[in-house]
Amino acid sequence: MTQYGIAFAPLVPSLVLWLGLAATLLIAAISLLRRARGALWRAAALAMVLLALANPSFTRESREPLPSVAAVIIDKSPSQSFGDRAKQTDEARDALLERLRAIKGLDVRVADAGQADGETDGTKLFSALSATLSDVPTDRIAGAFFITDGRVHDIPASNATLGFQAPVHALITGHSGERDRRIAIVSAPRFGIVGQTQTITFKLDDQGVANQRAEVTIRRDGEVLSRRMLTSGETGRIRLEIPHAGQNIVEIEASPLEGELTPVNNRAVVSIDGVRDKLRVLLVSGEPHAGERTWRNLLKSDASVDLVHFTILRPPEKQDGTPINELSLIAFPTRELFQQKINEFQLIIFDRYARQGVLPTAYFDNITRYVKNGGAVLVAAGPDYASPTSIWRTPLDAVLPAEPVDVTEKAFHARLTDTGKRHPVTRGLEGSNSEPPHWGRFFRIVDTRNPTVPPVMEGANGEPLLLLSRQGEGRVALLLSDQIWLWARGYEGGGPHLDLLRRLSHWLMKQPELDEEALRLKTQGRDLVVTRQTMADTVKPVTVTSPSGKTREVTLAQSEPGLWRAALGADELGLWQATDGDLKALISVGPANPKEFSEVTSTTQALAPLTKATGGDTRRISESGTVELPRILPIHGSTVFEGSGWLGLKMRDASVVRGIGAFPVFAGLIGLLLLLGAFAATWLREGR
Repeated sequence: MTQYGIAFAPLVPSLVLWLGLAATLLIAAISLLRRARGALWRAAALAMVLLALANPSFTRESREPLPSVAAVIIDKSPSQSFGDRAKQTDEARDALLERLRAIKGLDVRVADAGQADGETDGTKLFSALSATLSDVPTDRIAGAFFITDGRVHDIPASNATLGFQAPVHALITGHSGERDRRIAIVSAPRFGIVGQTQTITFKLDDQGVANQRAEVTIRRDGEVLSRRMLTSGETGRIRLEIPHAGQNIVEIEASPLEGELTPVNNRAVVSIDGVRDKLRVLLVSGEPHAGERTWRNLLKSDASVDLVHFTILRPPEKQDGTPINELSLIAFPTRELFQQKINEFQLIIFDRYARQGVLPTAYFDNITRYVKNGGAVLVAAGPDYASPTSIWRTPLDAVLPAEPVDVTEKAFHARLTDTGKRHPVTRGLEGSNSEPPHWGRFFRIVDTRNPTVPPVMEGANGEPLLLLSRQGEGRVALLLSDQIWLWARGYEGGGPHLDLLRRLSHWLMKQPELDEEALRLKTQGRDLVVTRQTMADTVKPVTVTSPSGKTREVTLAQSEPGLWRAALGADELGLWQATDGDLKALISVGPANPKEFSEVTSTTQALAPLTKATGGDTRRISESGTVELPRILPIHGSTVFEGSGWLGLKMRDASVVRGIGAFPVFAGLIGLLLLLGAFAATWLREGR
């Protein structure tokens, strides 16, 4: 295609040309008014000079026409798998591309969008459209087609934000009159204090039907809490207790609706982070000693711990004649602590405590019941544990894991046992992998016999050093040396006293991450990591269930003693579940209730305002049960791109210049001859 034209490249500034033109017009006007001889020839000569200064050129452009561009965006979101939508989408795609490629001068770009990737919430079709046409000039865009169920979550507020002026058409899969049931969360807390109650409000939302009854089941961490009946559109409330720190997964599930699209959204998930108000710890030191401050500093440094600490400085048997009213010591409130408020403590620590007549035998009965009912006791033992006044010789012996025999004083390195290498309290302690362990020595250990559990740490000759025992609903720890303060002071390089004592106290207070047997799920990038924590030598395969209900069996591999792991792609948003038959784990990936499953019935209403604003249309493609596409027509010079049985594209006339030719009119000899000829003609006319 060749185009001709005239171009100007002035030899002087434009202002000079305009002034010259004004002077020429003035001279010509005066000459004409005075009827001067040759006035027209003089004006023509001056105009020729101005034209020469304007430097006109005849141009010739060789242009190559560019094709118009149409985009086809295919919705591949999970909701497109409901019913026969996937089949409709494939048929519509093939038919649409065949018709578009038959149009001359049209380039077709196809992109899939909305695939579940475990990160993006909702169907993002307009983002995909923008990316597909990002390198196309707006004057080449002929339009766009969406093949979707109509549930799009990034629809622009107006067509002006599209960035081009061309029709957008939506071809809707699915069928009118679809029905579906879902649970919609009206309000739910994000956090809750452990031990307190929270309220969740939800609604039974039925689409396509009315006045239907459904049974709603409420579960917390997989355990059924209650069942109730609701009617379509009815709102329900559930008050539940937050039992533990960390994620508390609440599931609200409605019974299926006959003929519904999918049961996936019949279940809504709420994740409530449990936050402990305060962990109350009672520390009882039998006497002042070098290691007493180690325990106090550790517990006081933890902002979540509310510490009550008593040191017995003056036992009842001490008689030195000092009047009671002159003593500044505080009396030990034994009755208040060990009878009235004992159940308010999450942990009781006896640090080198021996029977001194302070605690009556009945109070040790209370402590034993406290442990069996879910409490925790830690005994940090020294020579007191092997003495005639040992707390072993009280009713507390029913829960203590080993009987004292004697005290051995010799230097030794504490070592992890095979059990300790797997136990979450001692596993991976810094310095434990070398031989001897890379930490300082102890110089005293209490010898015991008849331990009820295998130790997790031991002395030089295999003597138990640390025993962890479960008693009823509670837990007991027995540390058989009072010299862990040597690690805190850095003797011989010190040792991991902070890690060990913190883990020990948190295990006793039932922190879930320190349970010996546990199955956990967590996200790591785009992967879902399955972790099995166990004291056993082998683990069973784990069955993982995705939010859409797909199951897969995963074999775990040992990553370190006591820990087995496997990773798989977290390619869906929502609630994932894992179980090995005995344990169960839940995790919510992304938003607890993804937009993709909140409304799954197909619709023409969501996209209709935008498509109408661009001159396009939104219409279903399978009203009769078979896919029927309208004709696709190329349209030039119109603002209407849809009609009965057809949809149109705005064809463009864009082109690219491949070559340019220019012929200057006043360049060289030709220009000189034209100017001389003009002045000669003027001279001849005036000289006649």
